[in-house]
Amino acid sequence: MIKFIVLSLFPNLFEEFRNTSIIKNATMSQKVSIELVDIRDFSTDKHNRVDFPPFGGGAGMVISAEPLSRAIEFAFEKLSEDNKNIEVIYLSPRGSVLNYDKSLEFANSNSNYILICGHYEGIDERIIEEYDVKEISIGDYVLTGGELPAMVLMDSIIRLIPGVISKDSLLEESHTNFLLEYPQYTKPLYFKSKKVPDVLTTGHHKNINDYRETEAIKITLKNRPDLIQDALDSKKLSKELLKKIIDIKGGENNGHN
Repeated sequence: MIKFIVLSLFPNLFEEFRNTSIIKNATMSQKVSIELVDIRDFSTDKHNRVDFPPFGGGAGMVISAEPLSRAIEFAFEKLSEDNKNIEVIYLSPRGSVLNYDKSLEFANSNSNYILICGHYEGIDERIIEEYDVKEISIGDYVLTGGELPAMVLMDSIIRLIPGVISKDSLLEESHTNFLLEYPQYTKPLYFKSKKVPDVLTTGHHKNINDYRETEAIKITLKNRPDLIQDALDSKKLSKELLKKIIDIKGGENNGHN
């Protein structure tokens, strides 16, 4: 079981998240646990205040080191019962960007996780130094707080834990082979005069697989050519797939001339 302890000023935001769909099933099957901790509970201020203006001036407020440290120590004590590593992660726009490989690494690591959700202008830098905090970003943009990024991080990890979803689903997902996912269709056969591609209704598995791979290559070349370049640089593409990509790319280039 992987355990997450989420430190947040707004823990109620996570209730629907952990009680819905795949996350709920993973919790009920004891493959994961998600515990929510309100940072305000560790304030010694009579108004439970945890944020103060930054030293040196500037806009906004910063979460103080003292209540956050007490919350982290509380989480460490709870997780210390398990014979596992404990990683502290701060969801921050200045962190390294989350990707499939990072999520897979987290899912397969013998670790439990303390997630810090910042708010306002962030947290006191001394927390990051004191607890060797790993900073993770979910993209090159800024959100109001770390709650949504924490959900994204947990979702991306939990679904990769063995047994949470089927292996077949994982094998066909985007980013597992440097290609984005191919188009999907379901009933009805016709929608606003658009028909499902004929090959998908033939039952011919090889032709269907070839079609899907070709479409995945086209979509990746259009939307994320950097993924294919990464695959080429790392030499992780099979010779057959590489030839197919080159053929399709060449055909598209000729079509533009």
